[in-house]
Amino acid sequence: MSAPTASRLDTVKVATGVLGPTLAGGVIKRRPKVMRLLEKVQADTSAVQIMQDLRAKYDVPLLRLAVPGRSFALVLSADEVGHVLAESPEPFSPANLEKRRALDKFQPHGVLISEGGARARRREFNEKALETPQPLHHLTPLVIERVRQEVAALPTSGVLDWDQYATVWWRIVRRIVLGDSARDDETTTDLLGRLRLSANWSYLSPRHAGLQERVLGRLRGHLKRAEEGSLAEVIARTPKTEDDDPASQVGHWLFAFDAAGMVAFRALALLATHPHARQLAIEEAPSTPDLPYLRASILDTVRLWPTTPAILRDTTKEVEGLPEGTGILVYTPFFHRDDQNLPYAHSFAPEIWLDGRAQQNPALVPFSAGPGECPARNLVLMVTSILLAALMESRDYLLTSGQRLGPAHKQPSTLDNFGLTFSVRPKR
Repeated sequence: MSAPTASRLDTVKVATGVLGPTLAGGVIKRRPKVMRLLEKVQADTSAVQIMQDLRAKYDVPLLRLAVPGRSFALVLSADEVGHVLAESPEPFSPANLEKRRALDKFQPHGVLISEGGARARRREFNEKALETPQPLHHLTPLVIERVRQEVAALPTSGVLDWDQYATVWWRIVRRIVLGDSARDDETTTDLLGRLRLSANWSYLSPRHAGLQERVLGRLRGHLKRAEEGSLAEVIARTPKTEDDDPASQVGHWLFAFDAAGMVAFRALALLATHPHARQLAIEEAPSTPDLPYLRASILDTVRLWPTTPAILRDTTKEVEGLPEGTGILVYTPFFHRDDQNLPYAHSFAPEIWLDGRAQQNPALVPFSAGPGECPARNLVLMVTSILLAALMESRDYLLTSGQRLGPAHKQPSTLDNFGLTFSVRPKR
């Protein structure tokens, strides 16, 4: 049975109300000015409503869009999300056309855009280096030390804004990934940011081969040094082939850590405005690195504001009435904020990740799911929860930028992390 095709009008609604704002905000690297506007108009509210209307109208798990020159389909059911993500890389390949054209700008051999044997090898390399199954990477004690050292540089009183926070965040990330001597190498991450901004345009942007080689060359220099206590050292002793191109994998790790930093800052805003959650987090902080509530807080922050709003797959053969090469879109805000099915859709609810409710819903996918799930999931949760614990151990935070995030409010559908500001004071 073939999946039905949306009307042209409905396709236009998806293009302008769902895809348009998502692309404008920057899928590969967020655009701060656009994010400010998207928060102002609460763009995801109307996008989720469009998706709910399509589900009610067509009542199918997959809906094709009337897109000229490209076969494309939307996932409209939670069970279908689970099915598509579980059946990767065959017949639903993570190496989607649009994704390949975007990511090859800065990670030409990244695992997400690899196929066949190359994908299997690179995935294995990533999982070994990142210790994917382990809740705590063996570098955890050094991560704690580095996080606490860098957090100590933040003000204990006064104002904390995104720029101050991001400076500290990237120092932490560079030390963890590349080594302590890379702490102040803002040039590498800034150049990578330029490539990622260009990658927002996918196949519409030029390759910037010279800039790409400059970034990869700088990353290879750090990896060659293989500084003790860094992921670069782990890479040096992880089995690999030259074709695996570790610098490409690290380019993706840094991309992922950018999103993780956004999540942690948003999570701090939620904890600052939810007294009960804040108290639980403060009580848990001394138990670093075993921080289940803070990890759950990170997970629910990603549920509320997904850093990957568009999970993409391409069919590798005809399947479910869709021709080979069909692009599949899982629009995660639709499923994460589906107030027609989730009683906690617009609430900050870390407890759903602790009591099993989240795991029972195949469409709650903060780190994707299935064979294509982010191999750095546990590493990211470890680093961000340790960061939150360090931030909250000796400081109190008051959100001063005006967003209404408390438990008495529906959480906004769109939250501009760049605009968050806090008043900080020493903990009493």
